[in-house]
Amino acid sequence: MYLIALMMACSGGTTAETPVPEPAPVTEPAASEIDKRHAALFKALPEVMAHESNPVTPEKVALGRILYYDTRLSTNDKIACNSCHLLDKYGVDNLPTSPGHDGTLGGRNSPTSYNAGVHVAQFWDGRAATLEDQAKGPILNPVEMGMASDADVIAKLKAIPGYAPLFAAAFPGEADPITYDNLAKAIGAFERGLVTPSPFDAYLAGDASALTPEQKKGIDTFIVSGCTTCHMGVGVGGEQFQKLGLVVPYETADLGRYDVTKAEADKHVFKVPSLRNITETAPYFHDGKVASLDEAIRLMGKHQLGKDLTPEEIADITAFLGALRGPIPTDYIAKPEMPM
Repeated sequence: MYLIALMMACSGGTTAETPVPEPAPVTEPAASEIDKRHAALFKALPEVMAHESNPVTPEKVALGRILYYDTRLSTNDKIACNSCHLLDKYGVDNLPTSPGHDGTLGGRNSPTSYNAGVHVAQFWDGRAATLEDQAKGPILNPVEMGMASDADVIAKLKAIPGYAPLFAAAFPGEADPITYDNLAKAIGAFERGLVTPSPFDAYLAGDASALTPEQKKGIDTFIVSGCTTCHMGVGVGGEQFQKLGLVVPYETADLGRYDVTKAEADKHVFKVPSLRNITETAPYFHDGKVASLDEAIRLMGKHQLGKDLTPEEIADITAFLGALRGPIPTDYIAKPEMPM
């Protein structure tokens, strides 16, 4: 996460002649007050992360689920989307970087596929605008799935008879529905349902009992520390790009978004990651070099805020982040039978 100082607290005093009143009792805000207080910063997850360019249908989702798990989309029939973005492990493989079809490691940490549809863009450098655009990349990446061309992918799919009726159902009326664009649309439609509503979403909807006192305290620490400058909105992040090492430089040779834009200001700039399910998706940062969440919080305080967060502040923030963990939708992600 990438943080900038947002709020400063100030306090007043009384003179010796002025009697000090008894402090008012602290009362729990009503559910409606909680909702109003945080509505400007956070939003609850939608049921489906819809996009007008790719309407979600049951047929697309069914096809996309199969394609997500199908290792035959790789050059050696061994790597699928689910190899690096394991749906039963919160959409990650918990490795610093992931091995591709020949065992070569990628250059960046594999981000989770859960809730990715609410992000401003895809990949750490934002080079893909949508989930559908992103789905096209790894299949043709020489380090990842290694297919030589989109034509080779389509030829492979057309050689599997069971795919013809699935594509026809997902894209009715098309004379030749097995296309690379349609493959990406199907995977994207499936991924748009990878939503994990959490206790924090129930809290935002007005249920004050959805969070523990420690988690509620953590929200306040999270805000006052400045985390919400970057980590806000429905994804609690994922909505903007930020320089890593904004205040104190972070040592990395990765130029980040500069590789896409070639703009000098984009050197070492990365998409701010969503913090949803962050307790389950270690290791952290684009390079996967940070093993623990507490250490990630400490480093972000240092590099993005120029602050030395105290152990208590780190514990508070960690408690809040635990409220962003939602259950895995086991029925939705059930591995399907592969077409033959």
